Amino acid sequence: MLVMNSISEFHRILGVTRPEHPLISVIHFEDLGTFAEEISEKVMYNFYMILLVKKFDGRIRYGQNFVDFDEGSASFFSPGQILSTDDNAKEGWILIIHPDFIRSHAFGKTIKNYGFFSYDIYEALFLSEKEETVLNGIIHNIEQEFKSNIDNFSQNIIISQVETLLNYADRFYNRQFITRKQINNDLLSKLDKILNEYFDSEQVQDNGLPKVENLARELHLSPNYLSDMLRSLTGLNTQQTIQHKLVEKAKETLASTTLSVSEIAFRLGFSHPQSFNKFFKSKTQLSPLAFRRSFN
Repeated sequence: MLVMNSISEFHRILGVTRPEHPLISVIHFEDLGTFAEEISEKVMYNFYMILLVKKFDGRIRYGQNFVDFDEGSASFFSPGQILSTDDNAKEGWILIIHPDFIRSHAFGKTIKNYGFFSYDIYEALFLSEKEETVLNGIIHNIEQEFKSNIDNFSQNIIISQVETLLNYADRFYNRQFITRKQINNDLLSKLDKILNEYFDSEQVQDNGLPKVENLARELHLSPNYLSDMLRSLTGLNTQQTIQHKLVEKAKETLASTTLSVSEIAFRLGFSHPQSFNKFFKSKTQLSPLAFRRSFN
């Protein structure tokens, strides 16, 4: 597998002219030349990439899966992710940011807070024409800045533009979670069913709480996409959703059975009743016994 650490090398492999800045670049798909043979193989890119794809005659492979682009969409990749492609894009752009460009800046840490850099490629951001225009305008500003004479203000101005682009992407993803309501409601129903079956079985007693990664895999989503979707729709991320379901199951068992608090604690995967008591009280402001007494 080819590992690519240099933006100059990335330009070469895409058949475009050398970058004007060694650590940040924008490549427009209409400027692409003949792809080097290596790009059809798996390549690990050690820089951040944001792709806006409008028209694409081929497919991009992410991991083991191919994805066809047939509408305007944006995808976000962090260093260390593996991609390959088998043909040329016709319209759109790629923003490439080397980690060294932001390493000494506060943004070098906060960029990790944008969860969509860990989404799978099939969880791309699908853009309206107005949204696409907004992102195109920001890319134009970034290009104008790094193509001008570099001075002491250049890096901060470029980084502020990149941050603005990512904040807009965050807003647009939130819109996407809302507008794809039926799809997301189906996912919520499926998640609820998975959690109910898990807590109604002996799995929680044997294995503890379900893991976020396993739930995401069952739903065919990336963990970050699942958490961000849930937070947008319910106000709770995946871990908080699991805990909420655990509290509901504890309440149900306390109210409808004569099992002791210790027995309930062990059935719900707690090694010690004290841990269950502390957890339950932190979520309900009542101890398990006080909650049970409220039904008598």
